[in-house]
Amino acid sequence: MSTMKTEMNADKKKKRILKTEPVIEQKKAKVHDGTSSKEYEVSLFHAEEEEAEKRNAESDVEKFKASCNEIRDAMQDIHTIKKKPKLDTEEMEVRKMDVCLQFASLKKLNRLAHFRCRKAREGTNEAKQRIEKYHLQLQNLLYEAMHLQKEITKCLEFKSKHEEIELVPTDDFYRDAPEDVSRQEVTGSDPHQQMLARLEWELEQRKQLAGKLKEAQTSREKISQEIQKKEDYLDTLQPKLSSILEATRPVQNYLKMPYDEVREQQQTARHLPLPLYVLYMQASAYQQACDKFLKVTIEGDVNAAKSFDLEVQEPDDDTDSDQDAEEQEKRNSKRRRKTVESRLKEKQQRVIRKHPLSVILEITGKDGSVLLLTFWFLPILHIITVGVKVVASKDVSTNSITGGDLLSAHSVLDELYPGDHGETTPSPANQYELGRYGMGEFGQYVGMVGRPYMWAQWLGGLQFLSTADSDGGGASTSGAGGGCCVSVRARTSVSATYMQQTIKRLRQRLKSRLGLLRQLVSLEQGIVPLSGPLVKKFPAKVVSRLLSWKRVTYSDLEVLPHARRLIDNGFVSRNDLLFCAVLERGSAKLTAHVVVSVDYPEVAPLFLTSIAWQSLRTALTDNHVKELEEEVNLHHGELVEDRGQDQLLAAQLVRLLVDFDVYLETEVLDVSAPVEIPKEKVIPRVYRGPGRSKPYKYVPELGVFTQR
Repeated sequence: MSTMKTEMNADKKKKRILKTEPVIEQKKAKVHDGTSSKEYEVSLFHAEEEEAEKRNAESDVEKFKASCNEIRDAMQDIHTIKKKPKLDTEEMEVRKMDVCLQFASLKKLNRLAHFRCRKAREGTNEAKQRIEKYHLQLQNLLYEAMHLQKEITKCLEFKSKHEEIELVPTDDFYRDAPEDVSRQEVTGSDPHQQMLARLEWELEQRKQLAGKLKEAQTSREKISQEIQKKEDYLDTLQPKLSSILEATRPVQNYLKMPYDEVREQQQTARHLPLPLYVLYMQASAYQQACDKFLKVTIEGDVNAAKSFDLEVQEPDDDTDSDQDAEEQEKRNSKRRRKTVESRLKEKQQRVIRKHPLSVILEITGKDGSVLLLTFWFLPILHIITVGVKVVASKDVSTNSITGGDLLSAHSVLDELYPGDHGETTPSPANQYELGRYGMGEFGQYVGMVGRPYMWAQWLGGLQFLSTADSDGGGASTSGAGGGCCVSVRARTSVSATYMQQTIKRLRQRLKSRLGLLRQLVSLEQGIVPLSGPLVKKFPAKVVSRLLSWKRVTYSDLEVLPHARRLIDNGFVSRNDLLFCAVLERGSAKLTAHVVVSVDYPEVAPLFLTSIAWQSLRTALTDNHVKELEEEVNLHHGELVEDRGQDQLLAAQLVRLLVDFDVYLETEVLDVSAPVEIPKEKVIPRVYRGPGRSKPYKYVPELGVFTQR
């Protein structure tokens, strides 16, 4: 057995030696005669590079794999030898030598692979350089072509001065021009000569026209002299015409053609302060063009207005003189102190003094009701104030308990524009002017001078801004009276912008307040006024009835827990009109607090309800009561149209009565209720959905109630 193992080992050694002979041959080839080591390395480097080009890469890959397998087998043999009890040192050395030789073969294959890779990169770079060279040449050619194209375009688009001259057509030129200018035998075939000839003819024509112009100007001067003579003659007719107009005054009054009155008003308007003059002229123009039911007049003392501009001066603001007066006051008697106090009061009165002339707008409604607006101007403060008076028609009852203040001067025009209450002056500088004389807030003088609504300033052409007015001109510091408060120059453009919109708002406010007053008078009597097409949108039989209608205060509403959320969210303000309605059916009562905005009916009334029936139920404790409020407050738009806006409050109240019936009749199915509440409405489905919503929506076409 030992002999056989020895033979087998000898065969393996022989095979390994045969495998490693090429490597040994390569190492032996390194021996050279008569050459230096550096030259040998260079020649070897180029030799391997040439060899890499000649050899096949795929066969080198196969050799690489074979060398890796040989190394793997040799390592396994070494591992097997080390596991034997008796270590065969000679065999292990042979294996190690074999592994080293295979590593040398792998290194050579690696170098050859790097040579090939470098060769491929160099070839790629050479190809890229050629492409870039061609691309650069292409870009140069394209740039040259583009430059040539631009030059061609410039040449084609070149326009000469003569092209701007509108010449006569060629046919007219040859027909009208003389032969020595046209020269058709020469210009007919030469466009350049033709253009020169046409330009020459154009110059000749313009010279002729210039001569005619001079003649026309001379004739115009003669006619102007004749017109001036006739105007001088007409000026002498003015006294004669005045006497004729005076004689025809009775005829004017009889025919209702007050020419003299209009002329007198226009002459009086010359003495108005600029803001009131702008207001008067724009309102008169709007009356003539758009609104025949608007009347504009001027009231006041004309003689006082003529001398007013000379008398109006800013109150004395000399600080030194005031200090001297105070020292003198301390030294003088009590009578002297009273004199100083009277001087201060006189200054205060001068600050809020009104111009003697005022402009009155008389807005007449379709029912005959009249809204009288008196506009005053305060020269020192440079603002416009308004006095308001409403004259209701005979068919409107003003003896309402709950709506007695609807037509009052302090509330009828409240918030005509959002946030405009007329309690404070629109000019920030006025507060400093009032503070200098210890006059306090402007609101305490509203009863004497009127309310300075912002829209009144707009109608007078005034816009009070923080830095500059809307036309880009800075605010003037020298208004009427020369005050130190900043005044803004009245501009016609501002008045024209807001005139039509403001008149429409005033007329709509008058109409809505009168309509609301009519409804309140009926509601106080327990009658819900509803007429016209709105009646068809509700069932014919409504069992619930209005028990009472009264006015409440803001503090009454604040104590209600279910009203807290609306007050906190700003849906209710202290300027709103607050009412309380009590509805009744059997033993059940519904109390509704109604919030009517000052801008009714643009802002719909808001209803807050609570039901007292076996227990007190509100939107906080009963989801069905919350749905009832939503039906009345959110879906009012489907009740009234544009023409029925005046009945919005009554329509919402009727819906509340109807939905109160639905609430009670559907609640009977779940809660033991009095016998007095029978089912009167056609309700196909009592509840629907996870929230078990009730059928508050009425379908007038079918006469049934359903859920939304």
